[in-house]
Amino acid sequence: MKQAFDNDKYLQMQSERIRERIGQFGGKLYMEFGGKLFDDYHASRVLPGFQPDSKIRMLTQLKEDVEIVIVINSGDIEKNKVRGDLGITYDMDVLRLIDAFHGYGLYVGSVVLTRYDGTEQVVAYQKKLEALGLKVYRHYSIPGYPSNIPLIISEEGYGKNEYIETKHSLVVVTAPGPGSGKMAVCLSQLYHENRHGVKAGYAKFETFPIWNIPLQHPVNLAYEAATVDLADMNMIDPYHLEAYGETTVNYNRDVAVFPVLNTMFKTIYGNSPYKSPTDMGVNMAGNCIIDDEAAQAAGRQEIIRRYYKELCEVRKGESSQDRVDTLEILMQKAGCSIQDRPAVAAANLKAELTGAPAAAIELPDGQVVTGKTSALMGATSAMLMNALKTMAGVPDEIDLISPSIIEPIQNLKVQQLGGHNPHLHVGEILIALTICAATDEHAKAALEQVDKLRGLEVHSTVILSPVDESTFHKLGVNLTCEPKYQTKKLFHG
Repeated sequence: MKQAFDNDKYLQMQSERIRERIGQFGGKLYMEFGGKLFDDYHASRVLPGFQPDSKIRMLTQLKEDVEIVIVINSGDIEKNKVRGDLGITYDMDVLRLIDAFHGYGLYVGSVVLTRYDGTEQVVAYQKKLEALGLKVYRHYSIPGYPSNIPLIISEEGYGKNEYIETKHSLVVVTAPGPGSGKMAVCLSQLYHENRHGVKAGYAKFETFPIWNIPLQHPVNLAYEAATVDLADMNMIDPYHLEAYGETTVNYNRDVAVFPVLNTMFKTIYGNSPYKSPTDMGVNMAGNCIIDDEAAQAAGRQEIIRRYYKELCEVRKGESSQDRVDTLEILMQKAGCSIQDRPAVAAANLKAELTGAPAAAIELPDGQVVTGKTSALMGATSAMLMNALKTMAGVPDEIDLISPSIIEPIQNLKVQQLGGHNPHLHVGEILIALTICAATDEHAKAALEQVDKLRGLEVHSTVILSPVDESTFHKLGVNLTCEPKYQTKKLFHG
């Protein structure tokens, strides 16, 4: 895919913008950090050229000034809420994030439990964090939030929350996922800092929606597709339009909560530095798009991928048809359909011709390679071997992995390890290829192509196992599946 984004320019512009905002508030800034600080693959998919670790690299340029505060909603602890991309619970992800921040040399000051209700599970989690040497603070629910402003900005509102002691000029407030209460933590701190005689400011870092590209731009529509479970909706910022006569893009939750922030500043300082939700932001991503046509194409592909993902979630009983309907509307707005994903038609045709599950991959040169189900290999493994052969220029009739190697592995899986499916998973077939590459030049040439799989598009005619999904994710392959299973069983491990 063509590069659409200048990552080096972004790192420079973004860090400079944040420094300017810190200076605007006299040296103390609470910055709500939305989206993913690590491994932002959504951004890298819709803005080709954006590196998944760009935001954390940008923060390391400000390392000496940065302190991290991680926020987690108590309700998410109680419900054992799971991150869909990683498959771990939010409470465990807090620990993962802390380790990751430490790995970049960034200081993590504390963890905040929002909507604290004193349940046994939440109390136990707080004790666990404290036993690990972490500072933990409690913030409480406020009736009528965010509309009951007099209560919010009072001793019975933010005043009830525990004051978070911070040491650095830039306090980055982040969380395992959306709905954790990051903005409320920032605003509560402004209230408490004022009581302690400290002048502090607030800013918001949110990559999407991008405020200075059109509302119906496919990259912005892809954000709505990615947050369909939250019912987020992009909209023209009415406050910005009224204040400046300039059309900018924001989203419904920020527009709804803006009066709270505005009143907060007026209460503390007598006036507000912001006239709109757009003013709150510091995002410079829109200034670093270098090929808008490529960005639009990438945004359309992401919407189609999200559509297939939601279809599969419905099939698993973990989503609803109304979300699928919303994604269909987004595809119409973006001017795209499943026909714009070549791997889909190729995989479905192969399945129709063979009467068994099939898979297809679109290679960098636009060629589409398929794989079918056989006695030796599942469709995705066959597709992967065919793709690597094609990219390496290995003749089709040559076996990269001899049946004499595959069959004993299948026997081990079924006879000795008690498995039911003899087919090798994608990761297992790659391990077998690695072994063959030690003595076979064709296998070695194919193995050398694995890095080139990153960013390629794959479609399967059946829902894959979590093991295969995870392997494709690690390979950087963009996977979609038809919303059906290979068998009619109720349990699919």
